Amino acid sequence: MKLNIGETIKKLRKEREITQEEFAKVLGLSCQSVSRWENNSCYPDIELIPTIAAFFDISTDKLMGIDQAAETKAVDQYLKDFQAAISIGNIDECIRIARAGVAEFPNNYTLLNKLMYALFVATSDDADIVDWKENRQKYDAEIVALGERIVKYCSDAKIKLEATNRLAFHHSEMGRKDIALSIYETLPSISDGKEWDIWWSLTDEEKLPHTRKFILDSYYALDESLWRLKDLIPAEEALKVFEKISVLDSLIYDDSLHNQTWSNARYYCFYAKCLVQLNRFDEAIKQLELSVESAIAFDNRPEEIKTNSLLLGERVCKRTDFETTDSRPFRQRVREVWLAEKEFDAIRNTKEFKAILEQLK
Repeated sequence: MKLNIGETIKKLRKEREITQEEFAKVLGLSCQSVSRWENNSCYPDIELIPTIAAFFDISTDKLMGIDQAAETKAVDQYLKDFQAAISIGNIDECIRIARAGVAEFPNNYTLLNKLMYALFVATSDDADIVDWKENRQKYDAEIVALGERIVKYCSDAKIKLEATNRLAFHHSEMGRKDIALSIYETLPSISDGKEWDIWWSLTDEEKLPHTRKFILDSYYALDESLWRLKDLIPAEEALKVFEKISVLDSLIYDDSLHNQTWSNARYYCFYAKCLVQLNRFDEAIKQLELSVESAIAFDNRPEEIKTNSLLLGERVCKRTDFETTDSRPFRQRVREVWLAEKEFDAIRNTKEFKAILEQLK
């Protein structure tokens, strides 16, 4: 971001019919110093900024030529472009957009956080990013530097928390688990979180949307925990976990969970994998057929989907809300990644499984 301090000083000085010599005398400086400012050869020392602003009776932002409304508008456009790119897995474009934003607004922590995020997801091995291994080495130091800067200096608690989590996870992925653990230990526990007790300080109008958001966040946390659990227990027990995930979804969404979600396709696919492990092949095929249906529906979903349930109320999900590190159509990813797992080898050569793969082309 270019600072226009010199131009602003020159404009204000002339408006007040003050010479460079007179202004320099007020500040106790040489005339050459003021001249260099106005020629954009250098900026005033930071200690002088409040004094100069007070002399002209303006804010320091106005003195530096910062148009807050213009900056907000520009940043919003960067964020909109970033979201459009991440929704289709164009990570290189995400990095380009974030870098351009940071170059223009180097102290904007929202953009710095987006840049850290883009570099971080470029190291994902769970996508079609060909250079993910090289990216881990190439972006390692920059991800850490951005994370540490945000954690140390950012005043926005949400951004700081996001960066802290991402920084710890990155250290884990890079094998620095001792550093990761020390960072995770600084995070607040669930029992110490604000989300529950802050309810008492809210107005009546604020309590309903806050409560529904808390329910949604709690659902995400419980759902993710169940998905982690199913990988740690025998297949017979994991099958019961899948059944509980289904019950949880019905409870939260009143059986109205639309079919155009990637999580539906994931659920049916991994449920089928568990059934294959138990040699329940016919049931597994039926689940895979549902996964195919959901994957195709997700790829063809509309720009906006509305849902309504008692616990969550009315919600609107936009197509660009989806964030992915994979640029392939979702059904292609299901075919080439999920269905390529070795657990499906037991049914891979059956005509039913081949038909499922054909539908996903």
